[in-house]
Amino acid sequence: MNIIEIAPWQLALGYTLLAFPLGILLWYRVPLLGKTALAVVRMTVQLVFVGVYLHLIFEYNNVWLNAAWLLVMISVADASIIRGCGLRLSRFALPLFAALLAGTAIPLLFFVGLILSKPNLLDAQYAIPIGGMILGNCLRADIVGIKSFYESIRTSERAFLHALSQGATLHEAVRPFLRNAFLAAMTPTVATMATIGLVALPGMMTGVILGGADPVIAIKYQIAIMIAIFSGTAITLVVAIRATMRRSFTAYGVLDKTVFKK
Repeated sequence: MNIIEIAPWQLALGYTLLAFPLGILLWYRVPLLGKTALAVVRMTVQLVFVGVYLHLIFEYNNVWLNAAWLLVMISVADASIIRGCGLRLSRFALPLFAALLAGTAIPLLFFVGLILSKPNLLDAQYAIPIGGMILGNCLRADIVGIKSFYESIRTSERAFLHALSQGATLHEAVRPFLRNAFLAAMTPTVATMATIGLVALPGMMTGVILGGADPVIAIKYQIAIMIAIFSGTAITLVVAIRATMRRSFTAYGVLDKTVFKK
């Protein structure tokens, strides 16, 4: 494949492009300069580390090593979602991990095993990047959906308690909040699918094309990954909310306020 190599000095030259956003932040005194600089440094260090590690993973292509890396990715996403939602790690870590595992594994194994027909379901070349794309989209949707679910119940507690007092079960009382959480979390993905290819060329398609493949092949990959992402997001969100509810409500069906960080 004819891929143009980026030399270290060329990559360093790319960092000069940051002068524009950093200059804007500085000029308008937007309080993001320090966080942005730290984010750029972290991004660089993390990607260099991951690049070296993935080089080894791709070289050995060991099933257990690939599975271990996917579990590490899920664990990091687990902690990031809980932190992004302002919830307590001890209450949500385990059920959310199970939800992320299900929402990532089901579409990933379907994609690699059935669509690509790979005998090795955890082949590093496919399982790591595809699993990462599915998990990354699940992470964003879960932060929106889970946070929306619990925050809306807390802010609309009177309406929620009224439904319980009228004889509704917990699952009946939370249904409107669950519906709104799904709407908030899934709408961006639906909008992306509706405009994909017209507004922007997505990551999977662009990567396959840059790798030297025919654009028609890239389109097939993109369609398959979008279906996998949408399915994984839906699975993760519903399992996450249902599973975390067991630790979030009292025996009387009232939201336990201690689930939130102070």
